Amino acid sequence: MANIKKDDLVQVLSGNDRGKQGKVLQVIPETNRVIVEGVNYVTKHTRVGQTQRGTKTGGIETMEAPIHISNVAVVDPSSKSASRVGHRIEEQIKNGEKRTVRVRYAKKSGKDL
Repeated sequence: MANIKKDDLVQVLSGNDRGKQGKVLQVIPETNRVIVEGVNYVTKHTRVGQTQRGTKTGGIETMEAPIHISNVAVVDPSSKSASRVGHRIEEQIKNGEKRTVRVRYAKKSGKDL
């Protein structure tokens, strides 16, 4: 089970955007990178073209670039600061059946994520 998932609130630990918090937009497990909303903006130049209606497209865009997963940490829901993630196994009773479920929790406060 991955420590950081899509839609998690994370805090950047190093780099130019250190201390910023944002929501994870995408996780790229092949390269161990994540794209965080509002963090690591880059300018991208796209070629100018035309649509069928004749309007111009392209120009300079700003977009979020991926950062390494080791440079972010999940935000603890109670203290709103960076925390490590732990996993614990719990038994849940649903419709009269017992199930074992792995649950992610913040190690700082012990609250579920």
